[in-house]
Amino acid sequence: MPVRWTKENSLRLTLVFIGYADDDQVVAAARAMRKTAQNGAPFNIKFKKIIYGPPEKSAKIPRMIWLSGEPNQQLADLKHNLEDSLLSVNSGFNKPETKKFIPHITLARTKMERWRDLENPPLIDEIFEAEAPVESIELVQSNLARDGAQYAVLESAELSY
Repeated sequence: MPVRWTKENSLRLTLVFIGYADDDQVVAAARAMRKTAQNGAPFNIKFKKIIYGPPEKSAKIPRMIWLSGEPNQQLADLKHNLEDSLLSVNSGFNKPETKKFIPHITLARTKMERWRDLENPPLIDEIFEAEAPVESIELVQSNLARDGAQYAVLESAELSY
């Protein structure tokens, strides 16, 4: 299958993508993240399927393979609260997502140029049930590299409500 699998240490669920941030904005984002975590309680998230993602763009040529999570109000609230906290400071984050949030972990990215050449692309819609604790949120820096993004945790804050 023409994909680049995500390295195990890079598997994560992204709540908010900030984009480029300078050093002062990173400090502000970390402060906002800590504030959000202090007001959040640990919970579990259930994953249910392995699918092509994002679903609305996968009809033609899928971009990714996802482990898709079930909708979760605690996760949605945590995301919303984090967005609000980031917007209240100069964090580099300036626009909340407008599309529906689908909790997921990216398992692989397709090699689109090779995918187009497949006569019979594989179908993926597999049940895969798992549950994972959500006990913290992390501020993660991504550095693009030839073999995929490299991630570094800049700060972690435990959910402690």
